[in-house]
Amino acid sequence: MRWVADSGFVADDDASRVDLDVVHGFLRTAYWSPGVPREVVARAIANSVVVGVYAPDGAQVAFARAVTDRATFAWIADVFVLPSHQGKGLGRFVVSTLLEHPSLQGLRRTMLATADAHDLYRSYGFQDLPNPARFLAVHQTPTTLYGDPATTNGSAASAGGDGQG
Repeated sequence: MRWVADSGFVADDDASRVDLDVVHGFLRTAYWSPGVPREVVARAIANSVVVGVYAPDGAQVAFARAVTDRATFAWIADVFVLPSHQGKGLGRFVVSTLLEHPSLQGLRRTMLATADAHDLYRSYGFQDLPNPARFLAVHQTPTTLYGDPATTNGSAASAGGDGQG
């Protein structure tokens, strides 16, 4: 599916259009995935519902994905807008188009985690968990999984900006 904003930016759910260099370049320095290997990002894209946002010249400027069974549950992850394009409403555009995706309709639960975009997601109806004690997680830090990004080849560059994961 394709969505076109009045500004000329296009959101597209075609995973083959995603610029892996752009997405990996951002995620490898994001607070939730420092040092994530390119192969892990490629596998995540291949196994998710994705939305990329593209400038009028075709360059990718934003991204979001949902891990879902397409029946009952989805987890929104890796939402970002490149710093050079922030402040143009593209965060809302990428989130809106992902949440409107046909594969994410009629689900019992859609979840996400964020350190800095609570107001954005609350505007879409996301709320604090009513009973967080019911939820459990197994968590491995990115450093444990991928190594220290400061010493991992090519992953110490700063992407800037914020995202959520």
